[in-house]
Amino acid sequence: MMDYIQYIIIVIVLVIMLLAILKATKKDAGLDFNKLVELLGGKDNIISTETNMSRFKVTLKDVSKANKEGIQKLGAKGIVEIDNQLKIILGNESKHLKKYIDEIK
Repeated sequence: MMDYIQYIIIVIVLVIMLLAILKATKKDAGLDFNKLVELLGGKDNIISTETNMSRFKVTLKDVSKANKEGIQKLGAKGIVEIDNQLKIILGNESKHLKKYIDEIK
């Protein structure tokens, strides 16, 4: 009987640790999005956003305000600049970033 109680306590502790890790990961993603918006020149510099699979396309008022090197350091796999647009390869985060920017604008 005592063995079962020990196993139950271990499982509860592991579940609590898992939940804490998941919560911390979500906060970090939000912080990265804040930093990414800042690297794009701020939310007022963003005119529109689109996503296509792993690509995030953003139209900017002033593309020179964007810090492309900083965006790559943050985790972008590639950036293409065309006129006042940046196409950023972000992977699975593209849709989450678009949703985040839509919410803060």
